[in-house]
Amino acid sequence: MNRYVLSVDQSTQGTKALIFDRNGKILGRADLLHRQIINDKGWVEHDPEEIWRNTLQVIRDVTEKAGIRKEELAVMGISNQRETSLCWNRRTGTPVYNAIVWQCARGAEICASLEERGAGETVRRKTGLPLSPYFPAAKLAWIFRHVDGAREAAERGELCAGTVDSWLVYRLTGGRRHQTDYSNASRTQLFDITNLRWDRDLLEMFGIHPSCMPEVTDSDGDFGETDLDGWLDTPIPIRGVLGDSHGALFGQGCLKKGMIKATYGTGSSVMMNIGEKPVFADTGVVTSLAWKIGGKVHYVLEGNINYTGAVISWLKDDVRLISSPGETEALALAAVPGDTCILVPAFTGLGAPWWNSEARAVLCGMTRTTGRNEIVRAALDCIAWQITDIVKAMASGSGTAVSELRVDGGPTRNAYLMQFQSDVLNIPVRIPEAEELSGIGAAYAAGLGAGLLDASVFDRPFRKEYRPAMAGEVRESRYQAWLSAVRMICGQKGSR
Repeated sequence: MNRYVLSVDQSTQGTKALIFDRNGKILGRADLLHRQIINDKGWVEHDPEEIWRNTLQVIRDVTEKAGIRKEELAVMGISNQRETSLCWNRRTGTPVYNAIVWQCARGAEICASLEERGAGETVRRKTGLPLSPYFPAAKLAWIFRHVDGAREAAERGELCAGTVDSWLVYRLTGGRRHQTDYSNASRTQLFDITNLRWDRDLLEMFGIHPSCMPEVTDSDGDFGETDLDGWLDTPIPIRGVLGDSHGALFGQGCLKKGMIKATYGTGSSVMMNIGEKPVFADTGVVTSLAWKIGGKVHYVLEGNINYTGAVISWLKDDVRLISSPGETEALALAAVPGDTCILVPAFTGLGAPWWNSEARAVLCGMTRTTGRNEIVRAALDCIAWQITDIVKAMASGSGTAVSELRVDGGPTRNAYLMQFQSDVLNIPVRIPEAEELSGIGAAYAAGLGAGLLDASVFDRPFRKEYRPAMAGEVRESRYQAWLSAVRMICGQKGSR
C-alpha cells in the first residue's frame, strides 16, 4: 500500500489540507474559509467549532482530490495561526468562549496594569517577548476575568486552555491528549524559553491556573492518534505540530544557525535560526523557540512588519494608482532611475525593529521627475527596505553573518521586488518551488518523526534565485536615505 503524509494548516483566514508523497511532493490541496467575527469594539474572534468542522471537511476533500484511498493516509501534521487562544471544558470539549484571534487587543488594559507594576522586564527576560496583548497570556487572562464560571472551572481542574494547535489535537484525539509543541508554547508569553517549562510566576501574574495548560511536546513528537472523528477505520499518529511561521522556517530548510527566511504577505514575518542557545538581542527583534525536533531545541529571532503586501493594496484600493498588483513590476521598471522618492508605510505605526506606534506614513524626497511610476516603485522599495532593517537587526543582535535570504509569499512573484531585495541586502534571495511553506513544514516534521520521509526532502531545487547587482556606493547611499526618512517620522537615532 502507498503511504502518504497529511498536513493541516489552520490559518487566520481559513483551513487548508495538503497531502504529500514519500518524496515530499504535494499531491493535493483543499481549502475552506471561516468567519471573521468582529464587534463594534474591533475585537476579533473565530468560532472553534467551525474550525473543527472545516478541518474534518478539508481532509476529506483533499483525499478525494489527490485520488488516494483514506486507508493510505499514514501520519498527520498540524501548523496553526499562532497566538489565537481559547478555553474549553476538559470533559465535554465545549469551548467556554470563542477563540480570541491574535489580532485582537482586548487584553491591552491587563498588559498596561502589569507594565505599571514593573512586570515588563520580567516577562521579556523569561519569554523573549515584549509585554503585549498580541500574545495568548493576556487573551487567556481576559477569559478568566470576563467569562462567567471560567475561573471557577479552572480551579476545579475542569478547563483546558491553549492555542489552536492544542484545540485540534484535543478534538482529533477524542479528548485524550491536551498538548502543544515548543514553538507554540514559546509564543504564549507564559513559557520560560531558557528553562523550557511553563513559568508559575508568569501564570500567577496573569491569573491563569497551571492545570489548564497543555503538556509541551517535541515538535516531531507523539501527539496521540486520530481516526478523524470516526472517518478512518484505523487511526493514524499525529507526529508534527508547529506554529505557522516556524513551520515555514522548517519547510524552507532553515535548519542551521544563521539561516533566515522572510514570508511576504499582508504583513511580513522574518525569522532567523540562531542555534541551540537563546540570544536576547536589544535590536528591536524578539526571541522565541524555533522548535524541538530530533530531541534538540533551536531558537529564533523574529521580526514582524505591518505593511508589506498591504502597501500594494493601498496603491490599488486607496490611491488607485494601479488596478491590479501585477502591474507594479512593469511600472517600477519604467520609473526614472535617479528619482529619489521614498515611501515609509507607517499607516498605523512602524513594527520591528523600530517599534513606534505613533509614527505615521510619509512620502518624501519627491522631485519634478516623481510621478505614478516612481511612487509605485517607492511602494515596492519600502517592502524591501523594511525587510532589510530586520535582517540587519538580526545579524547585529546574533553576531551571525547572513549569507542568503529564503523567501515565500505572493509578492515573491514580483521580479523587480526580489531583485531589489537581493541588491539592498547584498546577498542571494531564493524562492522555493512550492508556496505552502507552513503546511510543508508540519508535514515534513510529521513525516520525519514517523520515519516516512528522510532528509532528502530538503534538497528540492529552488524555483528562482536572485543575486545582487547593485554597486556598493549606490546601495549605501540609498539605504541612508531610507533611514533618514524613517528617523524623520519616528525620532530615533540610527538604525536598529
